[in-house]
Order: sequence, then structure tokens, then C-alpha cells
Amino acid sequence: MLGWAGTEPKRGARMAHEASPAGRTRQWYRPMRPRDRQEEHRASTPLELLFDLCFVVAVGQAAAQLHHALGEGHVGHGVLSFAMVFFAVWWGWLNFSWFASAFDTDDVPYRLATLVQIAGGLTVAAGVDRAFDGNYDVVVAGYVLLRLAAVVQWLRAARQSPETAKTAYAYAVGITVVQVLWIARLALPESLALASFLVLVLLEFAVPLLAESRAGTTWHPHHIAERYGLFTLIVLGETVLSATNAVKEGLAAGAHTGDLVSLAVAGLVLVFSMWWLYFDRPGHARLTRGDSLRTALSWGYGHYLIFGSAAAVGTGLELAVDFDSHHTALGGTATALAVTVPVAVFLLSVWLLHIGPTNECRPIAVGFPVAALLILGASFGPAPIHLTAVLAAGLVAVTVVATHGQRWAG
Repeated sequence: MLGWAGTEPKRGARMAHEASPAGRTRQWYRPMRPRDRQEEHRASTPLELLFDLCFVVAVGQAAAQLHHALGEGHVGHGVLSFAMVFFAVWWGWLNFSWFASAFDTDDVPYRLATLVQIAGGLTVAAGVDRAFDGNYDVVVAGYVLLRLAAVVQWLRAARQSPETAKTAYAYAVGITVVQVLWIARLALPESLALASFLVLVLLEFAVPLLAESRAGTTWHPHHIAERYGLFTLIVLGETVLSATNAVKEGLAAGAHTGDLVSLAVAGLVLVFSMWWLYFDRPGHARLTRGDSLRTALSWGYGHYLIFGSAAAVGTGLELAVDFDSHHTALGGTATALAVTVPVAVFLLSVWLLHIGPTNECRPIAVGFPVAALLILGASFGPAPIHLTAVLAAGLVAVTVVATHGQRWAG
């Protein structure tokens, strides 16, 4: 649910008071009305944080299965399966986050519907193993559950918020129709699996575009930027966990300690650099740059590449440990590419979404794509993981020097 509201609700000031922690009284039920887009101190709620933590379980499962598939040499199958499963996780998370930014009432019905969505996400996580084997029944069941719970929320918003009723009903109808098609897809022959998946993804993307063209919802740019930043942190944390477990297993398998320590340091520098580069500029600065639906769609949808590549970096680091301990079917170059490709995708995605090729600060406008190309080239040289870490850290240094003294809009 993406869009840009041109006007605020007439009850904006009153609703901001009712929805803020200081002005909120404990009620089991309150009308679901749009939040004030200018509300101050709009922060993520404990329920949203729980949502993130539960959904990252599915991210971890998908990354683990990607590691298993790539380690056995099934590169094409592993990458494709990961991309498809990750879509289910990411799209469910994205739609909840944007809806909550505009309509969070935090009453009992809202909490119960959100908990059902979390149950759907955990069901998706439980079906990841089967999905990598070609059976998507459990993933689809979980995905449909979380999406239909979102429909309940939209129907409630339509009934209780007349000013957004048309938009809310458009969401409810569009989501429901696409869920029916996801279920029907399970009956299609395997030869149509990929084509039908791509068609349904486009239909999912089209629902917010069509719904928000009626009347934009009142999502909060600072809140959305924080939500995306928090999920980025969680995914990077999952990457650190995967790499740490890989080093531990490598030590247990008798791999050379010096090599593993060196690789662990390089991985840590790489993750730290990714964190720095993503958070160097506040995300809301791009979201508030123009009142356009295209801005919201490109920024919100584009984070699929940021989240997915960040998760894949952990898999690549695990494979690098496997390579050093002789527990993978991949060769040296293929193992290096498992790290360098997602890092390059991450840098290019952050560049496009947070920096922009026409940025007035030319060192970073040029530095991000140049660093991405150099990192890809490092795949074919000696010590590619270490060189990748050095290049990423070097880009951090460039951004620090080039942007010294700049102030970002608050």
C-alpha cells in the first residue's frame, strides 16, 4: 500500500493525539481512521517490531536453503527459488508496513488481525524447504493467509474511513482476486510455473498502483523510512549470524584457523560497510522529495533488491567458509561471485534509491557504481572476499570525506 496523500484528514490533529502514545487511552476498540501524515515522533510500535522479527525467520530459512542449493552446485535453481520465496516474505511485510503507517489503531481487532498475518508469515517460513524442492503448497497457504488477513484490515478501513473508502475497497478486491489466482496456480503444470509466477507478481504490483490512483493513503515518510531501516538491520543481523555459524562449523571441521579468522574479519568489515552506506543518508529524504506515486512505488518496491541482496551476502560468506574447508561443489570463482554479486546489487540499489545518478555530490554519485563494478571484477582475482571488503570500506571513506559538513533535511 503505497501512495502519497495530497491533503490531510480534517480530523488530523485530533487523530494524531488519539494515536500518539502520550494521548492514547487503553481501549479494546476504536474507529480505524487515517493517521496524521504530519504526526510528530511517529515511531515503530512493539507489534511492528514483533512482525519484523517473525518475518526474518522466513528470510533465514530462505537464505539457508539458498546456501544448501548453491553448495551442491544448483546455482540456477537455488537463485530462482530464493527469489520466489523471498518475494512472498517481502511483499507480505511491505504491505503490512505501509498499511500500518496509515491506519494503525492498535486496538484489539487490529492486533488480532496482525497476529494472523504473522502466523501466515511463519507458515511461509515452514514451507521454504518444500518450495526449494518444487512444492509451493505450504508457502502459498501461508501467503494467502497473511494477505487475506490484510483484506480484513482494508475492509474495516473502508467502512470506518469514508474519505478513503474507495481506495480501501480497491485494495480489498484486488488483493482477494490475486489470492484466488495464487491458489489456482498450484494446479498449473510445472512448465507454466515461472511464467505464471511473474504474471501474478505483476498483478500484485498493480494493486497498489490502481488503488492509490484513486486517493493516496496518509502514510508517514519518517515512519516508513524507519520501518525499512529496521528491516535492513534485521537482515544484516541474519547475515552476521549465518557467517558466524559458518566460521564455527569450519573450525569444527578442521579448517585452517588463520584463513577463517581472516575471512571472518573481511565479512565483518563488509557488513559494517553495508550498514554505513545504507544509513548514511536518511531514507525519508528521498520519500519527501516529491509528492508522487512513482517516488513511493520505486522506493518501496526497489527495496526488494536491497533486502534480498543483503540476505544473500550471508549465504555467500557461508559458501566462502565452505570453500576454505573443502565442503562445497563450487569452484573458487563461483564462490567469490556468491559474495560479490549480491554486494554489487546492494550498492547499486542503495545508489539508485538513496543517492541517485544525478546527485550534486559527484564523488558518491559516481563512487557507488564504480565500486560495484570493481567488486564484480574482484571475483576473478586473488582474495576476492577480502578485496570486496576493502572496496566497500573505501566507498565508506569516500562518502565520509565527500559529504563532510553536509546537513540532511530532517
